[in-house]
Amino acid sequence: MASNLHVTILGCYAAAPGSFKNPTSQVLEIRNHLFLIDCGEGTQVALRKNKIKFARIKHIFISHLHGDHFFGLMGIVTTFSLLKRTAPLTIYGPKGIKEIVLLQLKLTKGFTSYPLQFRELDNKEPELLFEDEKVTVTTIPLKHRVYTNGFLFREKEGERTLNINACLNLEIDKVYYSKIKQGGNITLEDGTIINNREITYDPPPPKSYAYCSDTAYKEEIVRQIKEVTALYHESTFLNSHINLCKPTGHSTAAQAAQIAAQANVGHLLLGHYSIRYGDLNLFLEEASPFFDNVHLTDDGKTFTF
Repeated sequence: MASNLHVTILGCYAAAPGSFKNPTSQVLEIRNHLFLIDCGEGTQVALRKNKIKFARIKHIFISHLHGDHFFGLMGIVTTFSLLKRTAPLTIYGPKGIKEIVLLQLKLTKGFTSYPLQFRELDNKEPELLFEDEKVTVTTIPLKHRVYTNGFLFREKEGERTLNINACLNLEIDKVYYSKIKQGGNITLEDGTIINNREITYDPPPPKSYAYCSDTAYKEEIVRQIKEVTALYHESTFLNSHINLCKPTGHSTAAQAAQIAAQANVGHLLLGHYSIRYGDLNLFLEEASPFFDNVHLTDDGKTFTF
């Protein structure tokens, strides 16, 4: 059975929050995991508005130590304790994130009712952060004013699907079905070896999601994100302000689309918009000539792939 990849945008605007514009945060649901990616101000309020269960969040990934990407983190850490959480929480982020959180807990005489774990990052090459039998999470080194990572979430290939009719026709005992789904061949009583592909269907192609915010235009990431199902790439500026990209370490919508085209991704999600612009459709207009499947994120919007 094919699995879906769900992205819920909690905030997608750059720098300071506005009345109805939250800084960066989003939730990715993939293979029964619920990953929180970045945690700007207002994140826990946005989680409630979007009816996302706090208890399902066991891993938080922080791209870099600029406030619009982590100032909401302390609130969530504290609220989890108010909710009597007992399950461990792991925070992945640049070196320094542990000190920031623990210092605030210390000075406020706070505590957590659950094990709080940290994985601090300083590697400038892609690094595997998380792996289980279903999913891997790897860093995507980005180009910003401070040390910054994106994150690449990949499903592992699933089990092959049993061709029941083929198994019945060959009178294969049900006791072997589990072995067959795991890719094993079967030997019949007369010694005939049945190749696994004759009695199974290919699993659906694994899905993948690349999250890239914040970053200047960086072609080096193309190889790592090649043919991902969906790419979220920051698009802080329109072409009229391309001169601001270099000093701020950001990208335009057109540059994000060029990365998507070079990587041959399935879908491109734009976000991290500068609040100087009133019409988000302008980002779509500037990206579309370079890439077809462009989507505008906005606070509260969900995407399913």
